[in-house]
Amino acid sequence: MRVLHFFKTYLPDSFTGVERVIHAIAESTVEHGIVTDVLSLSPNPNPTPIPVGSHYSHQSRQDAYIASTGLSRSVFRDFRRLAAQADLVHYHFPWPMMDLVHLAVRHGKPSVVTYHSDVVKQQGLLRLYRPLMHRFLGSVDAIVATSPNYAQTSPILSHYREKLRTIPIGIGPSAVLDDNSLLTRTGQMPPRFFLFLGAMRYYKGLPFLLEAARISGLPVVLAGSGDPGETPPNVTVLGEVTEAEKQALLEACTAFVFPSHLRSEAFGVALLEAARAGKPMISCEIGTGTSYVNLNKITGLTIPPADPQALAAAMQSLWSDSLRREQMGAAARARYENLFTAKKMGNSYAALYRELIA
Repeated sequence: MRVLHFFKTYLPDSFTGVERVIHAIAESTVEHGIVTDVLSLSPNPNPTPIPVGSHYSHQSRQDAYIASTGLSRSVFRDFRRLAAQADLVHYHFPWPMMDLVHLAVRHGKPSVVTYHSDVVKQQGLLRLYRPLMHRFLGSVDAIVATSPNYAQTSPILSHYREKLRTIPIGIGPSAVLDDNSLLTRTGQMPPRFFLFLGAMRYYKGLPFLLEAARISGLPVVLAGSGDPGETPPNVTVLGEVTEAEKQALLEACTAFVFPSHLRSEAFGVALLEAARAGKPMISCEIGTGTSYVNLNKITGLTIPPADPQALAAAMQSLWSDSLRREQMGAAARARYENLFTAKKMGNSYAALYRELIA
């Protein structure tokens, strides 16, 4: 079976949330005899397929980038060619250019959409995009939500209950660390700290975390691309870190804090990484998959969004109770193993592919 994934960005140009999910699906379905191609846009496309693990990345030229949407003329031709070779096409929503390509190129193959997020930020453009979006979603064979929470709360997904499935995101096991000096480049790290991992985007709630750090006085480490702005002295900003450094930070932290306050944070893969490391978590209740990964008072604490006082109180609560941290961390690790492994996700997608093709 050959599957074509289609999204606006992918390796080697970008490897953040959705791209990481595509990679995990591609690699975890190999054992089911599935060969994967991924088509994306790039300002400087490689003219030949790029090997990525056990699958291939294909790139079309990005001609423009407007309102978080990559645009391309050549992608119609490239998509038509790759879809003709595929048994099934797997889309990753949202990306309006993808909707246009799908409707223009009538490939006649079974199709599935992984619905990563509602359109949250571009509300004005959403009114213009809505007819195209519903035509696209109505034309595919299956739509996958990444958590039951998101499936229940999305106003868009409520229109497509008959074709809606739920397959949680999964990640693979962590690599074995063999270098105890991985964190030396970051300077003097506090002996205990709360950790935030991720790109510092508008929906990540960093201003509320910084204010909670000021209120509590507890040490916080921020790792990821972006500028958090002015920080109090008890906050350490590392910038981007390698995968090995990320894992070392997760192993070293006291607890993981994830203050995303808007529905643009549809799942939170970083929460899975914390759960895999057996760390208690703090996240916000925003009606998305973050509260599916992090169960309140079981694997960590969930608090109201955009509330630095509540965040500071949650941090103080975990900081001062080692037994509670240990119990929540163990529960987080067990929940990861039960629900959120890449193998489990790959099995679910392979079964869905076979069903749609049949």
